Amino acid sequence: MATKKEAKRARRARLALARAEAERRKQEGAAPSEPGDTRLLRQRALGALALAVIVAAAFSPAFQAGFVWDDIAFIEEPLVRSPSGLKSIWLSPSDIRNEGHYWPLTYTTFWMEHRLWGENPLGYHIVNVLLYLGNVLLLWRLIRRLAVPGAWTVAAIWAVHPLHVESVVWIIERKDVLSGLFYLGAALAYLSFSETNRWSRYGLGLGLYALGLLAKSAVVTLPAAMLIWHWWQRGRVTARDLLRTAPFFLAGLLISLGDLAFYRFREVLSLDYSLLERTLIAARALWFYAVKLIWPTELAVIYPRWEVRATDALAWACLAAALALATALWLGRRRFGRGPLAGALFFAVTLSPALGFVDYGYMQFSFVADRFQYLASLGLIAVLVGAALHARRYVRGTANRAGPAILLAVLLALGTVTWRQATVWRDGVTLYGHIVSLNPAARNAHLNWSVVLNEAGRLEESLNAARIAADQRPEHPEAHSNLARALLDANDFEGAEASAARALAIDPKHPNALQNRAEALRKQGRLDEAIIAFRSRLEMHGDVPLAWTGLSGTLFDTGQYEEAIDAAERALRIDPDLPLAGTLRLIQGVAASKLGRLDEAAERFARALELDPGNLEALDRLAFVRSHQGRHEDALRLYRTLLETNANNAAIHANLGITLLNLERPREAIENLERALELDAAHENARLTLQEARAAARNEDSR
Repeated sequence: MATKKEAKRARRARLALARAEAERRKQEGAAPSEPGDTRLLRQRALGALALAVIVAAAFSPAFQAGFVWDDIAFIEEPLVRSPSGLKSIWLSPSDIRNEGHYWPLTYTTFWMEHRLWGENPLGYHIVNVLLYLGNVLLLWRLIRRLAVPGAWTVAAIWAVHPLHVESVVWIIERKDVLSGLFYLGAALAYLSFSETNRWSRYGLGLGLYALGLLAKSAVVTLPAAMLIWHWWQRGRVTARDLLRTAPFFLAGLLISLGDLAFYRFREVLSLDYSLLERTLIAARALWFYAVKLIWPTELAVIYPRWEVRATDALAWACLAAALALATALWLGRRRFGRGPLAGALFFAVTLSPALGFVDYGYMQFSFVADRFQYLASLGLIAVLVGAALHARRYVRGTANRAGPAILLAVLLALGTVTWRQATVWRDGVTLYGHIVSLNPAARNAHLNWSVVLNEAGRLEESLNAARIAADQRPEHPEAHSNLARALLDANDFEGAEASAARALAIDPKHPNALQNRAEALRKQGRLDEAIIAFRSRLEMHGDVPLAWTGLSGTLFDTGQYEEAIDAAERALRIDPDLPLAGTLRLIQGVAASKLGRLDEAAERFARALELDPGNLEALDRLAFVRSHQGRHEDALRLYRTLLETNANNAAIHANLGITLLNLERPREAIENLERALELDAAHENARLTLQEARAAARNEDSR
């Protein structure tokens, strides 16, 4: 047993080592003055380049990915798209339609990028990967400054870990990489302040921390991490440490409470779990995250949500194991140092906002998500790398020299899993397919999969997914409405009407169900009922372009041409960029021609062609109107354009022949009319016109 004198000498030695290490860290930023310093800078430049290469390689599938899932929250957000939206993003956050948090800095980056590359997903993905690389480099520098063993190894493993895929490849999770950048910058600034006592560094750290909170309030745990660092360095937290971190705690409290109040205002949520149940959720979640970090397999975008019970044996075992581990690390701190306990504490504290002690919306889907341990994973990775390096001291010979090869194998394995997981986010079809493959009961997964399959034209698969979604959630009106949409596309109009009716029985004002029911009635030829259904939706939900579009088509089908023109105009006035704008202009043109208003019809057909140059029906009808207006040269040009894309159409050849005859070019007319009859021998109009053309040609010869 050591004497008091020996213990005192050991403490003095540790303090001397700590002072020497602090002095070394202070000098790290100095310019090189010796060849050794230059060599060190070169090594670090190569280390940074290596980190950049492995990040680019592991996350390269992001550059082929599109917008998925909640990305719609920003890409279709009017404030992001509007040049004047920046002010509202900061001062009127409730104007943001699909965001429940006050994270204006994240939306500011989206607003800025929308000015640069609009709706091209590549730009947003590049920025996310660059922000992540910035996180990796800052992390490496921070770990070096903390004198954690194996700093580059820790940064490299963190850089390619597959648990970070969601935070990097999912565009809307910009908030993770952006807040992480400010978090790590603030930590570095505070560390510099602690070593140099320069208050400018303190102010910089506090400012960066506040910016991080405005990107995502989950970084609120930074001040607690600072106190863990102080304890790790000296074995105690002093009053001075508490005083210096107090402004950080205050800033975190004010901003996060403001965000929480705003969230509660936007989304009323009460999961009604007791404190005991929440503790059991947290204990089980902690071990879940630790296991996934060490063995990242079967990574699901939405993990199965376990049942919460006070008698859950697994949850109690997790709680007991967590307490036992914490006790063991505390009791063993003198034997193997405070580092393992500090790393474990950092892991738990940084995860704490997502452990279920405070309700948040995602808890309705799952209690865990890979992205929640984005920053927290650093603590365990550092502990595991430190333990591996410590164990290496006791291994000699070839096994010891195998360290770099083992590291390379680990990085390759993790990078491969990361690359594969990143491909999951390529598009909605792939993403939701992956979700249901690992978690078939995931809430709304089959519903969302059905929607994207429908958009991809995979109608049968879409219908199957829609049926499963309706079976899984029979009380959910959107599931039945979506099934009605899939049945419409499968031409099962009676089934579509029945599914829409089930949705409306649950929610009589459900907008999509009202629309789908009206469409089903129209497809069945029950036009009067369809008109009433479309008008009902408009009465309940105001000026909806899609409802006006359906009403316009139905009115046209019933011969109410003037009303059809007006309904189409209402739809176009609300949304000039409506995907069906070309179709609406075509309906207006045909309706105007039915009313004998040829000039108006020609104008509508021309507008339809401006919107959709490949609309052959609009081109054909415009040519027909020009011919009847006596503008035969215009008609001739239009019919020849039609022939370029449809050379074997008898009707086009016949109309072209008629136009040429009107231009007194009978021989060319004969050629096209004969071609029309070759294609369709029963084309009576071509036959009669051919007789006229031949007579005209004979008259020319007799002159």
